Amino acid sequence: MVLSFNLLARRAAPAVASWGVVASFCFLGLSALAKSPAKTGTPSFEKQILPLIQNYCFDCHGDGMSKGDLALDSYTNTAAVLGNRKVWEHVLQNLKASQMPPARKKSQPTAQERTLMVKWVEDTLFPVDCDHPDPGRVTVRRLNRNEYNRTLRDLLGIDFQPADDFPQDDVGYGFDNIGDVLSMPPVLLERYIAAAEQALNEAIVTEAIVNKRVWRFDPTNLEATAPLEERSAGWIALVREGDVHARVRLPVAGDYLLRARAAGEQAGPEPVKMAMAVNDQTLKTVEVPERRRDAKIHEVRFQGQKGPQKVSVSYLNNYVNPKEKDPKKRDRNMLLEWLEVEGPLSPVAQPLSDTHRRIFFKQPGGRNARAVAEEIVERFASRAWRRPVEKAELKRLMTLFDLAQGQKDTFEKSVKVALQTVLVSPRFLFRGEAQPDPDNPKSVHPIDEYSLGSRLSYFLWGSMPDDRLFQLAGARQLRRNLESEVRRMLMDSKSESLVTSFVGQWLQTRNLELASPDREKFKNFTEELRSDFASETRLFVTSLIQEDRSVLELIDANYSFLNERLAKFYGLEGVSGSDFRKVLFQDRRRGGVLTQGSILTITSNPTRTSPVKRGKWVLETLLGAPPPPPPPNVPELKVDKNHPLTGTLRQKMEQHRANPMCASCHTRMDAIGFAFENYDAIGAWRSKDGEFPIDVSGELGGGVRFNGPAELRQLLLKDNRAEFLRCMTEKMMTYALGRGVEPYDRCAVQQVLDQLPSNGYRFSALVSAIVRSAPFQLRRGE
Repeated sequence: MVLSFNLLARRAAPAVASWGVVASFCFLGLSALAKSPAKTGTPSFEKQILPLIQNYCFDCHGDGMSKGDLALDSYTNTAAVLGNRKVWEHVLQNLKASQMPPARKKSQPTAQERTLMVKWVEDTLFPVDCDHPDPGRVTVRRLNRNEYNRTLRDLLGIDFQPADDFPQDDVGYGFDNIGDVLSMPPVLLERYIAAAEQALNEAIVTEAIVNKRVWRFDPTNLEATAPLEERSAGWIALVREGDVHARVRLPVAGDYLLRARAAGEQAGPEPVKMAMAVNDQTLKTVEVPERRRDAKIHEVRFQGQKGPQKVSVSYLNNYVNPKEKDPKKRDRNMLLEWLEVEGPLSPVAQPLSDTHRRIFFKQPGGRNARAVAEEIVERFASRAWRRPVEKAELKRLMTLFDLAQGQKDTFEKSVKVALQTVLVSPRFLFRGEAQPDPDNPKSVHPIDEYSLGSRLSYFLWGSMPDDRLFQLAGARQLRRNLESEVRRMLMDSKSESLVTSFVGQWLQTRNLELASPDREKFKNFTEELRSDFASETRLFVTSLIQEDRSVLELIDANYSFLNERLAKFYGLEGVSGSDFRKVLFQDRRRGGVLTQGSILTITSNPTRTSPVKRGKWVLETLLGAPPPPPPPNVPELKVDKNHPLTGTLRQKMEQHRANPMCASCHTRMDAIGFAFENYDAIGAWRSKDGEFPIDVSGELGGGVRFNGPAELRQLLLKDNRAEFLRCMTEKMMTYALGRGVEPYDRCAVQQVLDQLPSNGYRFSALVSAIVRSAPFQLRRGE
């Protein structure tokens, strides 16, 4: 029997509405899209569906029975069903996840019967016209932290990541690029203003000679690894060993001074000792015998490099003696009033960088300075706003240039004022699209080609369109060249965004950095091994994308990417050196992401494996069928000292699972998880759990049995291929659209799926089908 693990027809509630954007946009006419295939007829409720419900459901939910407070025998026609949609949405979820009828029941619907019931409920509750698709509502969304960093990188050509210090982005539908949850707190606007100024300072040379200046950091601007306590008059106390530090961006390389005004709350046989460091390299260690009233300034000279530098002072010799008679002598602490950086100590000539030359592609001469400035601002704003700047917008920007010129600023500084405004504009920070009829939800139209270029680039690169996309959009040739552009973009190194942002969130491998295996129990787990796990998955997925391989290899493949350390951890010979390379497996122990250390570690507990987490991960992440949360009235499982549980983890869990309230979900979930018990909590192969041999056999229901991870992978590919492809398609569409996949997207999803078999399930075929789909190509009014 084929198991059905289709994605539930569910909707996540929007968390926080995004800040509104008021902007004017151009609209360009576009070619029409091909129609979706016509849908087939809806099954008859009375003739086809009701008999199935009576046969499979009434023994628990009919004929006077209402387990779970659900009685289905009152629904005798379609009108009755529509009168209580919530009940039937719940029925739909359980049908799709194969959670009802319970797996323990011998009488189960066939795959065809289950599909028939699902189709009837979907067509009844969520009727969709495939010939006139609804592209859905698209919230104007701001750039998330990763998109902001990458966009600045590609716009300015600088290695500067200010968004790393922005507040964390909220997550919806499993991704951090969902418009409805990307809020705009006031602190973020302040960060945008500062980041724009810092980025342009890095990119633009406004002074031929850089003279000495001072950066001062008081306690409110310092970060710390040491515990801190406030003291009066703006001082802080480091009450244990550790440091306080600040980050400063130096304009040029040269000689600088690091200063600190420090003192001590003295105790013990020696005075406070303090280290002064730049980029964690200690430059000077000093004794600080003075108390606060006699505080001194300590300084050290250093050779600074252009760009971000970390400056710090550390407290080295904490002392505590609670037995000391004099309370003032019991605790030694280091006191700090401020840190300061001064330099360059001698004037330094500043050469023009490539980034500067890219922005100032023309130089003013004589009386044409304003005309040149207008060209510079127009080109920069058009690229930053990802569509041609309008005359009225350019006029307002040039007003700022004129004001700066009136204050006798240099040409470069005056242009910089206008460019900084470009970078704090909603047109840069948010992704908006032109709409000819924005207030009419019935008005559906193709998005213009500039908007298409932005959708495409932020989907595949997590960044702005490049010159090629911009040129094609300007010539209205992007749609005609969509296939070739998708292939080009996937081959570009910037497609690493798909690996880190899409796959990293879909497969949850971002959580690897948070995993905390017990170091006492797993002594071979090191930070180097954690890094190797991450590299293996990243390189595996990157190879799949750039070699345009089948997405089915995510479930099972005969290769991976290993270095010597990771190969030895996996028990493989013949790999030497620290560099990763493609390695073909000689047996079936490993294959696909399911058996990679990254996945096995994030789906484990700190001290042991977790078949529940591993089974849930497969159901939810690969098959789109997350099990429901445990019932609130299920009691915790208690240890019986008189009758302790014995044997392997599997045997103990089977004793636990005797609780019938847990069995319906755990039977399926645990069976999948037990298949991976040969891998310990950090992914190392094992044949025993303690002194007991491991049993990795299982049954998924309907008599479908397997023995071990290799057979389970093949079973997933054979019997659950459709569920995996649908899940991956809906996850990728969610990421591409910046919204959840809704019932009205059903036709678009099916269109994408229909194109995959004839294209060998290649990654590019999935991407191309999504970017040609109605939700990606169209939009409607609100």
